[in-house]
Amino acid sequence: MVDVNSRIVGEVRVVGAGLLGASVGLGLRAKGVDVIVHDASPANLRLAIDYGAGRAARDTDNPTLIVVAVPPDVTAAVIAAELTAFPDALVTDVASVKAAPLAELLATGADVARYIGSHPLAGRERGGAISARADLFIGRPWVITPHGPARFGEVGVIEDLVLDLGAVPVTMTAEQHDSSVALVSHVPQVIASLLAARLNSAPESALSLAGQGLRDTTRIASSDPELWVQILGANSAEVVRILHAYREDLDAIVAALEAPDVAGARRAVAESLAAGNSGVSRIPGKHGQDRRFGQLVVMVDDKPGELARLLTEIGEAGVNMEDLRLEHSPGAQIGLAEISVLTEVEERLAAELEAGGWKIAGAWK
Repeated sequence: MVDVNSRIVGEVRVVGAGLLGASVGLGLRAKGVDVIVHDASPANLRLAIDYGAGRAARDTDNPTLIVVAVPPDVTAAVIAAELTAFPDALVTDVASVKAAPLAELLATGADVARYIGSHPLAGRERGGAISARADLFIGRPWVITPHGPARFGEVGVIEDLVLDLGAVPVTMTAEQHDSSVALVSHVPQVIASLLAARLNSAPESALSLAGQGLRDTTRIASSDPELWVQILGANSAEVVRILHAYREDLDAIVAALEAPDVAGARRAVAESLAAGNSGVSRIPGKHGQDRRFGQLVVMVDDKPGELARLLTEIGEAGVNMEDLRLEHSPGAQIGLAEISVLTEVEERLAAELEAGGWKIAGAWK
């Protein structure tokens, strides 16, 4: 069903038919927006159109807004080309680094008065139009990085785009953005990849013991290496600054564990772990350690209909499930469902589920 209550007036041209570009197209089309899709690859373009992300370009197109969703190493060049080709359009991009494209545009003399950078903090491990979703951005932060020549009304157009797609607009400078995403996105990608790389030489017997903790900490390690080489290179200064600090932290832990009986060694380890507790508690929303929510881990038999039955009984208990995570190893006869609920109903729900025959396990690590 199409929702025609879009805030955007006129055509929107999306350049780049990958995950983000196609998702923008799907989300805007659901709002009734006329979306034009363009991609340098004819095959990618046809696939995005087939999935409903928009239509092919016409000679009569006159977009009011252009969204550039191409790899970081060509973002500035494509923005410059779009500014020239459509002199009445406002251009934004969704690249994960903001200072470098702006600097490159300024150096080339492009009309940056019609350019405002932006970046949705959303994605999936797999790319391409085949992975695109109209709801990809719902509830996610979308940073807008206005610069000197940008006018208030034009910033408002980008905010309209963000709100139409269900995201939450956040305004930062390009430098603030790059520093922030280095900490919360780019460095975690490096750490997750390095951790997962250690598994290549691990024996199968060790891997068979893997639990949800390893899966959680390595999930993003399956991301596209070619894309991440570009992202990390474009934001290298900020990433290196944080990695140096990580190296100091690791050196301190290594030193303490090399001589665990030396006075102060165990305290050093404990304080490092406690700092992690403190840090994770600051992550906003229910996917951090939000103290508003408690977790129940329920054992679910590996047979058809059991998970659906569990969710039905939670609903019948009058409890709203805030989040759900599943763990099931191939060949195992049971799975584990971690249910996040408000702390005030946690004890009651546990009692009702146990009365119904469900087994409640401890929280996994």
